[in-house]
Formats: sequence, C-alpha cells, structure tokens
Amino acid sequence: MKQVIQLDVNNEVHEVAVYPHDSLLRTLRESLGLNGAKRGCDSGGCGCCTVLLDGKAVYSCMTMAMQVGDRKVTTVEGLGDDAGLDPIQQAFIDADAVQCGYCTCGIMMAAKQLLADNPNPDEEAIRKGISGNLCRCTGYQKIIEAVHIAAAR
Repeated sequence: MKQVIQLDVNNEVHEVAVYPHDSLLRTLRESLGLNGAKRGCDSGGCGCCTVLLDGKAVYSCMTMAMQVGDRKVTTVEGLGDDAGLDPIQQAFIDADAVQCGYCTCGIMMAAKQLLADNPNPDEEAIRKGISGNLCRCTGYQKIIEAVHIAAAR
C-alpha cells in the first residue's frame, strides 16, 4: 500500500505517494520527473544515480524514499539556478568532459560534495572523490580537468 510522504528536493517540498520498497531514484524519476539521476546497475556499483542527501553523495538506487524524512535532497537539476549553471556544470562543458552523458550527472554530484569538503583538491583527491562513479567513455582525464576548473572558480 502506498503512503504519502514529503520530500524536500532541490529546495522544494513535494508530497508523493510511494510504496515502502520504492527507491529514492524511482521516486525522483517517476513521481517528480527529475531524470538527471540515471538507473545504471541498480545495486550501488556505478554511481549514475548519485544525488546529495544533506550535502553528502549517496546512491539514490540504494536509498529508500521513505527513509529520507526531513533531509534535503539535491539532484543535478538543483545545482544551477535562474542566474546560470553551477560552476561544476560549466566546468564540465568547458573541459569537454561529457561524452555519452549517462554517468555525468552522478559524477557532478560526487564532485559537488568533494569540492564542498575540499575546495582545492589535487588529482589524487579528485580520483578518490569520484571513485564511486564509473565512466565507460572518457577515461576520466577530462573529468578530472573539469573538477580542477570548478575548484578554481
């Protein structure tokens, strides 16, 4: 049986009806129409579904929507605002760090937490910070460059 819960997503409170077994990923995509987080492995192994929960990167496929409670969820759609793109988003464009784009949103969210925790990371810290996210296209060099650019901004 579905239950109505409130979710604070990208600074907007939404009432959604969810089953107890519904993941945050499913709720974001199917109930709220936020498709930035992708369904990849559905087991917490690829990072395509990464979002921030109270500023910390989590796999939304492994987080039950009903467990979120009063915590704040930020998706890639919540990074930018009416004034423009978030520096991380712009850096990915500037560094040409996107190929197929499937992993990009999750990597950006991991990078957002990394830069919040460490505003001036070296390459090793960047590699560690995004290590929970798999990219099958880029070889990571342009992604690392993009995080360096975002850090400089």
